Amino acid sequence: MFFANDLSTVSHGIQLAVAPVFLLTAVAGMIGTVAGRLARIIDRARVLETRIDASPADCPMTAAFGELHQLRNRGRLVNGCIALLTLCAILIGLTIMALFLGETTQMQIFRIATVLFLSGVTCFLLALLCFLAETLIATRILKFSRGKAPLPNDTP
Repeated sequence: MFFANDLSTVSHGIQLAVAPVFLLTAVAGMIGTVAGRLARIIDRARVLETRIDASPADCPMTAAFGELHQLRNRGRLVNGCIALLTLCAILIGLTIMALFLGETTQMQIFRIATVLFLSGVTCFLLALLCFLAETLIATRILKFSRGKAPLPNDTP
């Protein structure tokens, strides 16, 4: 395998390979956000499970079971989102390696780099769709129909 030995080829290879790093930054931010949502889902599910366990046997707790079911669905979507984001990060990392190797060696792997990059972007878009679906379910759980509490400055 031939490696480039001139500085301009190596520096151009680094420049070419660094561009996808910006997508990695976005993916890392999304993973942090989604992991935080997963933690909140888990915390809420634990509260509901504790209430269900502490309730008398003759109390059906239908609302709590319904919310627990929705939390389970949200958890699945968030886990899918994290898996897609992780796969995206792996594919973008492989893209960076392929671009660098393609530029600094005689290996002709630019087509592979293209497929890796497009696969990574596809995973990112699918993760965004999972995130959207999870947030729609989360807001559907909210009960805005309950009476509006008066604000301190409201006058009758």
